[in-house]
This record gives sequence, C-alpha cells and structure tokens, in this order.
Amino acid sequence: MNQPDYVVVGGGSSGCVIAHRLTMAGKRVLLLEDGPPDNTQFIHMPATFIKVIGTKRTVIYESDPQPGVNGRISYVPQGRTLGGGSSVNAMVYIRGQRQDYEDWAQQGCTGWGWDQVLPAFRKAESHMRLSGEFHGNEGPLKVSDTRFRHPLSLAFVKAAQQCGLKYNDDFNGEEQSGVGFYHTTTFNGQRGSTASTYLAAVKGMPNLEIQTGCYVHKLIFDADKRVTGVVYRNGDGTIKTVNVREEVILCAGALATPKILMLSGIGPSAELTKHGIKPLVVREQVGQNFQDHLEVSVYGRTRKPISLLGNDQGLKALKHGIEWKLFRHGLLTSNVVESGCFVDTSGEGRPDIQFHVLPTLVGDVDREPIDGHGISLNPCFLRPKSRGSVRLRSANPDDPMQFNSGALSEQADVDTLVRGLRLARRILRAPALAEVIDHELRPSAKAEISDAELEAHVRSHAKTVYHPVGTCRMGSDAEAVVSPTLAVNGVKGVRIADASIMPTLISGNTNAPVVMIAERCAEFVLDKAQDKSGATA
Repeated sequence: MNQPDYVVVGGGSSGCVIAHRLTMAGKRVLLLEDGPPDNTQFIHMPATFIKVIGTKRTVIYESDPQPGVNGRISYVPQGRTLGGGSSVNAMVYIRGQRQDYEDWAQQGCTGWGWDQVLPAFRKAESHMRLSGEFHGNEGPLKVSDTRFRHPLSLAFVKAAQQCGLKYNDDFNGEEQSGVGFYHTTTFNGQRGSTASTYLAAVKGMPNLEIQTGCYVHKLIFDADKRVTGVVYRNGDGTIKTVNVREEVILCAGALATPKILMLSGIGPSAELTKHGIKPLVVREQVGQNFQDHLEVSVYGRTRKPISLLGNDQGLKALKHGIEWKLFRHGLLTSNVVESGCFVDTSGEGRPDIQFHVLPTLVGDVDREPIDGHGISLNPCFLRPKSRGSVRLRSANPDDPMQFNSGALSEQADVDTLVRGLRLARRILRAPALAEVIDHELRPSAKAEISDAELEAHVRSHAKTVYHPVGTCRMGSDAEAVVSPTLAVNGVKGVRIADASIMPTLISGNTNAPVVMIAERCAEFVLDKAQDKSGATA
C-alpha cells in the first residue's frame, strides 16, 4: 500500500486486534511486524512454547545490572512474531481485579473504570463454557479449559485447599481470590493467539497488507506535528517510508514503543538532545514508570519421575506428538502453567500474590533448571512498588536501549515475595503434595528458616514473569504520554495500544488486558472516523 488509512506498528497481541477491527470496518490497513510469521508448530502446540523463547521469534531485553537483585541483569523476553506475546506466552487468561481499573480511573484515566472495560473484555471473548455477566461467547479470542491436567497440578490445587484456600473455578468472575485451574487462550487443543484468531479472520481481505521482517525506525511529522508516515527497514534491509492518511497506531510493547517515540523526537528533552535528536514534543514521562511482575520459585523434588522432564525426548516425544497431531489431545494440549492461586498475604483485603505452578523444575533465561524431577511453586507479587525506566543508548535504531528494570528497588516488593514464599513452602508440605514430594530443594529442606534467609533467596532468584508495562503512561494530567483515548499528547494522528499505556500494573497476567486495550483503541479510532465522515465506519 502506498498510502494506507492506518499503519499498525507491531503485529503482536494488540496489533492483530487493531488490524482485525479496522479491516472489518473497511479501512485500508498496513500491519508492520518486526519478526517472522507464526509458522512453527512449537507456537501452536500449547505445551511447547518454551522452545520458542530465545529463538528468532522472541527478543530478550537485557537491563543494566540491578542492585536490588544482587547486581544481576534482568532478562525480559518478548514476542517477536505475528501474535507477539500471545504466540509465545503460557496462554493464561486473567483480566485482573475490578479495583485495578477503578485505580486507573482515579489516576486520571477517565472512562477506564471496571464498568467501562468489562464490555471490551466480553466483546473480545469467546468462552467455551461460561457466559453471563462476566463472559462473552461471540468474540474472536478463544478461551477454554485445557484438555490435560498434570497430576502435580491437581495435587497443588488440593494441597492449597488443605492450607485454607477456597477453590475458585473462575478467577475472572465475581472474586479473584482462591485456588484453581487457569482458563487459557486455547481452542481445539491448540494455542489461540491473536494471530490465529483475530488476524486469521481477515488475512485474505484486500484492504489489509501484512508485512513481516519490518523493523520500524521512527515516525515522521509535518509542520503541524501531524504524523505523515513511518520509516522502517524491510526484510531485505532496504530503508523505506510509507505515508499514512489517517493515523499510526503503535503496538510495539512497553520496551519498544517508547524507543520509537524517542527516535521520532517525542520524549525527555535532555535525553533527546544528548543523542542529537531534535525535540518535536517534550514528554518527560516517555520511558519512565516501567513496572513488571517478578516471581521466585520454591522447588520440590518428587518421589517418583512424574514431572514433565523427559517428555520431549525419544519415544515419549513421538507418542505425544502423534497424539496431538492426529487428535489434538494429550500432554501437548497443556499450557504447562495449568494451576495457580490468588492470595491476600498482607491483610489489606485484596490478593497481592499470584502463584504460577509448573509440574517441572524451571530455570530462567540466564540459568539452567535444577536436574531431575520436581515441581516449581512460583509466588509473584501483583502490584509492584518498584519502578524502572528505558532510555536510548544512541540515535541508532539498531542499538539496544539502556534499560533499568528497577527490580526489587523497593523493600515492600521483597517483603511481599517473602510472604509468598512462606505460603508456598506451607503448601508444598500439605498432605496432597507431601504424598508425591520427597523434600524441598530450595530455598531450604529445613521446615523453618528466617525471613533473612528467604529474602536472600528472593534477591538471588527473583525473575520476570514477562509483564513489562507503564512506559507511556495514560492519564488526564499534563505529564501523561497518552490521553484516555490513547492519543499521544502533543502530536496528531498517533495512538498507542499496548501495555506501555498502563499507569499501574494490573493484578495478573497482562495478555487479556492488552487485548482489551486494543479493542477500546479500535473503538476510539472508528468513533473518530465516524465523526469525521458523518457516516458509520
């Protein structure tokens, strides 16, 4: 397209939603994605998503050494393929708490309270079995129970109940608290990314062009500060400019979107000037307010070799592959993170800890998992106090950003994880898990250890849950990067529809809220188009 109506930058969780809604409304849309297509079976087999992390379909952002985690580097993998995070994540479908969105509204995000966002969640959703006030059944995004539940996941759910947690069948219903099995963005035994749902529904339409392997450098503007185009490098290395008639919508994520803004002259004055970039609009908050969920593992050794270890090798792998390929059943239909819980450990009246439970011993980008069979109970704090930032390293678009994650810079976050560890260790020793777990591997095989020992484990082992947000904060104040209609303040024709606009992190996994944000952005865009034309878009 020489001059599409809209250019969507980033074909991830939100970009696919925007492309779908605008294409269905008859708009001419160009979707630019940095990574390759989502054409690998390891994306579509739910249980094999870990094999995609670290490949060309992800990018792993590295922070500077962080004092709060003993000088370690924070590694934050993000999707780099059609579907983005929804193509490489653990498919957990969580919206967060009602109060999260009420807090947004109180922070100046007018129109983003719970009653305003719930319709967008329901519009997006096609739930396999739940309906009514909280769930939709006609949206593109498929939500279901997984077809496989590992014995260790079942044991965890029973053990948590033995520790006093109530069973909760729907963490997205009236009450988030409790223990249970996660609803997942899967359907018919396979992953339901936004690429395989939203984008697949419009892929063949003549008014949509999808280009992969396109790395966006910057936006260009006219004298009135209206966006006129996008500069990008295509798959063969050619630098190209595409002009746009109406708007550019940035969906590149909380670590890439602020970089594009700064390279375009929108950001902190001193930061831009330092790198020889002429400020177009001074926005000191661009790149600030970085937040992420961190978790830390309690590891237990199983009495028998019953964990997931070894199921991706030899005859076992062949059996599971055939079962999935022919029948879409069996272990490969699992999202691995099948079970979890939400718990109030502070006594403040709302959950502040979420557990991600894996029926195997997990490592991280920078460390191998512990050898042998076991289970990982991973308490994660939900509303971090710590803040970080992203900054340009240079004016060269290919240079990585200077990234300060701020990991555990606030003691309150450490204290919350310590409380989560205490609960995880108690659940590990409850009868249902004690029956299959021989002993705790880490933090300690001892039943009683001090808060200081637990804090040491937190600072040496805490890692990201891959939920970076906040770097282009939404609000109604003069410092906000985007308005409540997601328009970038100070320029015309640019919106942001990704996790960077969140003023504060929601209490849970971020993919469903990002889809909701994109749904609302599409509504804002189409409402404006209707107002301009005088006719329904």
